[in-house]
This record gives sequence, C-alpha cells and structure tokens, in this order.
Amino acid sequence: MTILTTEPVTLPSSLSHLDTVESEAIHVFREVAGEFERPVILFSGGKDSIVLSHLALKAFAPAPIPFTLLHVDTGHNFPEVLDHRDRTVARHGLRLHVARVQEYLDDGRLRERADGTRNPLQTVPLLDAISRGRYDAVLGGGRRDEEKARAKERVFSLRDGFGAWDPRRQRPELWALYNGRHAPGEHVRVFPISNWTELDVWQYIQREGIELPSIYYAHHREVFARDGMWLAPGDWGGPRDDEPTITKRVRYRTVGDMSCTGAVESTADTVEEVIAEITATRLTERGATRADDKLSEAAMEDRKKEGYF
Repeated sequence: MTILTTEPVTLPSSLSHLDTVESEAIHVFREVAGEFERPVILFSGGKDSIVLSHLALKAFAPAPIPFTLLHVDTGHNFPEVLDHRDRTVARHGLRLHVARVQEYLDDGRLRERADGTRNPLQTVPLLDAISRGRYDAVLGGGRRDEEKARAKERVFSLRDGFGAWDPRRQRPELWALYNGRHAPGEHVRVFPISNWTELDVWQYIQREGIELPSIYYAHHREVFARDGMWLAPGDWGGPRDDEPTITKRVRYRTVGDMSCTGAVESTADTVEEVIAEITATRLTERGATRADDKLSEAAMEDRKKEGYF
C-alpha cells in the first residue's frame, strides 16, 4: 500500500565552492594513501604547503598524517618562513626531512649560479632525497593557475626514473579516477590543490583560520629595485652600487629563494584585505614576483623536464 504524505521533502544542500575543492583535495590524499607505499609531502612553510598540511590533517583525523614531510632548503629562504615551518612541524608532531642545497655546494656536487639564484639548484637535492627515501609519491602545492607549464600537468603526474616530466605521458583523469601505476624507479608527483586558485587558497585560509608567516601580510622592509621587482637583501647578497635600498611597506604573494622572490607594495595586513587585493589584481603571483620564471618563455617547463617540482 502506498502511503501519501504532505510533509515536505528536504534535499541535501549543495556544497559551496570551497567545500567542493576541499573535498577533492582530501579525496586525493586518501587515494595516495591507498595506492602508494611511501608518499612524502613537500613542505616549505609557504602558504600553499601550509594549506596542504592542513588538508592532510583533516583527511586522516583523528589519526596522524601517515606521510613524511620534505623540504629542499636553498639556504637563502626567508627566516620568518623557516621559523613558521618548524613551529608547524612541532605543533602537530610531524616528521620533517630537510635536504640542503648548501651541502651540495660545499662538497662540489653543485656550483653557485652567476646570478646568485638557488631555486634552479633544488632539482638535484630533491631527486636525491626522493631516491634515498624510496618515495613513490611526492605531494606538492602546485596549482594550475600559477604558471602555464603547471597548467599542463595532471593531478597525478608520472615522472620517469630520472625524475623528468614528459607532457606526452600525461594520463587522462576522467571522473576523478587517478592512475598511480608506475615502473620501478619511477614515481608520481601529486597535486591535491591543482584546481585551486590563489583566491581559493586565501578564502580557505580565512574560513579555516589558518596561521601564516608574517611576510604574507603588509610590513615595512628594506628593499631595492631589480628587474621590475622589489628584492630584499640577505645572506644571498644585496643591491649593486646603482640599486639604492629604501624602506617600503610590502608583502609577499609567494615565497621561495630570497634572490628571486620579489615583494609587492601593499597595505593589506589582514586576510580580508589580502583577499580584496587579489580580487582586484590581474597579475598571477608567480608572474609578478618570481625572477626564476622570467629567465625564458619556457623556464618552468624546462626545469620540470629536468626533475624540478
């Protein structure tokens, strides 16, 4: 017998955009845990890797993150970022392995570049760390909106035995099905927040109350102009005779090696103000502030083919 009712039917509410991208990222983390034996998360203390670690904590709570963290330290990183990295690791009881570019320079395996930039020198220490750790999946905070070479990459990106990326070996990812199969010696780079934008990241930081290093917000800093960017002097070097140092109110949209990461003039010292600033800008964060991406039209793609993340 059919029973009729006049009670209204309550349908599940649709997910918000942030809920959707969060759910996708958490799904990717769990897929990695199920498909691979020795995953590792790249963690520098920058905003994207902090969001990545936050998502990993949510993905496996109340259990701890079942992955090791790895940071390739150029030796020219911002002190505020390294301090935040170490405090985050200690707060959550995480395991962090640091591969240092300086050790490779000291024993002659690498040589300093003429321009003083160490970002391109991260490739060899990264690949050595992956080999020593026998990591078969390496998770990172790369996003498609950052740079055109990253826009070509899948969420699961196969790398060959030399860590190199071949765009022709990209696999289809229909219906959010991810193929993690790889031959011995190969590994897979995984990008859980690949489909996020810079604005998504900041809105998620706001919603989740995630703490970031202070340099992401407006502050006064001594800087000098070079190649259209405001660089800060440090252990890596400083201004030339024709590059006067001045104090400006700036913040950083992205962080990396101090020698190639520029600050932007800003008064945004709260999450809300940063979001408003990003909404109004037409420049990508890397396009505006990373000198290593301006070396050539295909600078990032060339480095990825060599094994760079």
